[in-house]
Amino acid sequence: MVAQAQNAPVFETSAKEEIAANHFLSGSNYLDYDRQLSTKPLTPSPKNYEPYYMSHYGRHGSRWLISDGNYSRPISTLKIAKEQGKLTPLGLKTLETLEAIYKTSTKRLGDLTTVGERQHHGIGKRMTQNFPEIFKTKNVKIDARSTTVNRCILSMIAECEELAAANPTAQIHNDVSESLQFYLNQPWDGIVKEMGKGTGDKEDLEYTLKWTHPERLMKALFNDQNYVYTNVGAGALMRQLFHVACNMQSHDTDLELYSLFTEDEIYDQWRQKNIGWYLDYGPSPVSGGKMPFSQLNLLKNIIETTDTVTQTQATLRFGHEVCVMPLACLLELDNCGMAVNNLDELDKYWRNYRIFPMGCNIQLIFYRPKKGKTGDILVKALLNEREAYLPITTDQWPYYKWQDLRQYYLDKIATFEKESKKQ
Repeated sequence: MVAQAQNAPVFETSAKEEIAANHFLSGSNYLDYDRQLSTKPLTPSPKNYEPYYMSHYGRHGSRWLISDGNYSRPISTLKIAKEQGKLTPLGLKTLETLEAIYKTSTKRLGDLTTVGERQHHGIGKRMTQNFPEIFKTKNVKIDARSTTVNRCILSMIAECEELAAANPTAQIHNDVSESLQFYLNQPWDGIVKEMGKGTGDKEDLEYTLKWTHPERLMKALFNDQNYVYTNVGAGALMRQLFHVACNMQSHDTDLELYSLFTEDEIYDQWRQKNIGWYLDYGPSPVSGGKMPFSQLNLLKNIIETTDTVTQTQATLRFGHEVCVMPLACLLELDNCGMAVNNLDELDKYWRNYRIFPMGCNIQLIFYRPKKGKTGDILVKALLNEREAYLPITTDQWPYYKWQDLRQYYLDKIATFEKESKKQ
């Protein structure tokens, strides 16, 4: 069974076809923002309306892998095999590639790369081009806030540099503080377990094993399959290599590992990740659809800030994909809030690379009647700069009445909090 989101767009091509055409998509949360699917021009403002405020949450840009083991574990496996003469020429080349990229990560784990910095310069520049009524207004006030993680702070700086370049009169306030963490990077507090729901660990493991087929790759890397059988965790090595391969797009380099994998292997490795992310942060029925409520404080902040904003014309928040993804699901942007019971068919309806590439962002643009005109406050949602559907009805998509949308979310929050108290 699939719970269809209201007005959610139907995918015109399969995930397998999209990944075959652009294998970088298989990187899931490592997808380079600038290698996404193409965007369409934005819809002009409604007649007699103008944009006046942006509320935003964005992820940091591309980075080095966070854990040393992400690099060192597959290197160790291949080095031991090399010492025993068990690697093929391709195995030796793969080890050489891994060691080359690993060398660049020294004291750099988790750091923003030049690719990540460039992504945010591009996003900031397009903000000023898409919404000059907001960002090119004289003395525009911009409130930019970041988590305390360096890559997020640097991403905020890169974006704000573009806003300042486009408008030297802009008054930009940057803030980084532990006091903001409760909504900028809300940790997962076991809310699903508290409500008696499953975590999805069993299903995640089931599909990881189901779609990992390392036999061909092991034959390509090792010249002795008996050695592989007794000394190598084949499935784990395959996933480790794919992990590094996906994040190579975070660097300006000719080094690559995608060529190790066939088209089917790339697709299957991505399917595992798609299911894993859906179970951990999406509206999976396994957890009763509760995972997106990890971003309850962030949604409340968005509503409260919009309610009280006076002079500020943009509120920019910078954090992580583990916030953007569940927030997109909580807001029910496009297909993000869809409940899919049959995980074998998940990618027909829900694709992580459409939600949270490196640099992913949600922009809520608010519109008011022009001077002398009357009408409701309208809002438009952009997911990675693409106009998105929202969970209420409208007769002028992509624009929705803010009061109706605000009430929808307040009711959703109230229902969740009421149910939580019953547990």
